[in-house]
Amino acid sequence: MDKSNIIEILNEWNYWNRALPTTHTRDLYDEKIMHFLEHDEVTVIKGIRRSGKSTLMLSAIKKLVANGIDIKNILFVNLEDPRFIHHLCVELLQTIKEVYQEYLNPDIQPYIFLDEIQNIPQWEKWVNKEYELKQSKIIISGSNSSMLSSEIASTLSGRYLQLDVYPLSFLEYLHFKNITIKTKLELVNKKIEMNREFEEYLTYGAFPKILEYDTSMKKELLSTYKDSILLKDIVARYNLKEYKILEEIAAFLLANSGITQSINKLKNNFKISYDMANAYVEYLLKAYMIFEIPKFDYSLKKQNVNDKKYYSIDLGLSNIMRVPNLQTRGDDLETIVFLELIRRGYALYYYKTSNGWECDFIVEKENKIVELIQVTQSLKEQKTQKRELRVFAKVLQELQLKNIKCTLLYEEPTKEYIYDTVNIQAINIKEWLLEL
Repeated sequence: MDKSNIIEILNEWNYWNRALPTTHTRDLYDEKIMHFLEHDEVTVIKGIRRSGKSTLMLSAIKKLVANGIDIKNILFVNLEDPRFIHHLCVELLQTIKEVYQEYLNPDIQPYIFLDEIQNIPQWEKWVNKEYELKQSKIIISGSNSSMLSSEIASTLSGRYLQLDVYPLSFLEYLHFKNITIKTKLELVNKKIEMNREFEEYLTYGAFPKILEYDTSMKKELLSTYKDSILLKDIVARYNLKEYKILEEIAAFLLANSGITQSINKLKNNFKISYDMANAYVEYLLKAYMIFEIPKFDYSLKKQNVNDKKYYSIDLGLSNIMRVPNLQTRGDDLETIVFLELIRRGYALYYYKTSNGWECDFIVEKENKIVELIQVTQSLKEQKTQKRELRVFAKVLQELQLKNIKCTLLYEEPTKEYIYDTVNIQAINIKEWLLEL
């Protein structure tokens, strides 16, 4: 590429001669990124397309400038700019850096932000060179978990710090709308407003940009997100021919978030080979469109062969895939809880007792089971109350667990239950999401 073309593109994406834009803060991520930048390691920001990774990079640039770093010592490169499309190779990265150095003449080790790095084959070799020679502070983002596959992880082994980014939590969602709830009393006082916001959160999901659009446009935008993720992060990346089957499997798993499923069942449902079903699910997982959790077992071998439980990354995507009038309230609440738990850094499993009762989440922190969680809409009916509460004692007994927190999350007021001698905290789901 011609130098003049490259500097023109870079100038459009950077803020060397213009004011930095206003961005919403996402404190948890912002603080982690700035903490990472205090160290020499490469900072890796991963997550589904449109979850806000580029904005987090921009926020980091703003903080660096606020901390006294001259803007000329910062380079941002959008590797999805269509003008780069026929030049995506390691040599492009080196040329971009050389052009930047020639025109901007940075006077310290520059901060280089590379957005959507997975578009460059063997990018890790160039990044490793910059790291080893201490030529730049590198911050990269990517929309595919295979960007840190075993080969890449071995090239950068011990040289990177990573951060997983998700669509907005309910707390962030309210923050983006300038709504603050700091106490349980405030939640009660704003009950009508909170109910309305929660319904919108469940219906349209939490991709940051969705909040800027009218209701009439939200579904259309979500549809473009779905197409973009499937086409750019899966079809183009893996040279797939069967787009229709991929879309159907994605629709099935997204629409049925919380479903327990095996590859064999998918193979039979879609009349495809086992290898194809397995590969397509793997592609959806790598693009962060879905997540899977295993059935808990003390035997890792059994854990690996048991059916997995699949969750959607975002209920907005789930809802555009669903048929009208489908009753999914319980599954949607469970999905919201799943996403919040992984945001909080927990490892998760589901469990089925010997008599077929299901525990929604076995929660693990630092290789230790710390909590059992059930999710339901209501406990008003005696039948539901029995079904949801009896599980705890059975799981504790079968897994020989002691002093484990037992929590039920639902849409009713917080209270305590004792069932089969087990103390169970039933917590209002909005209170739990807002950590009140």
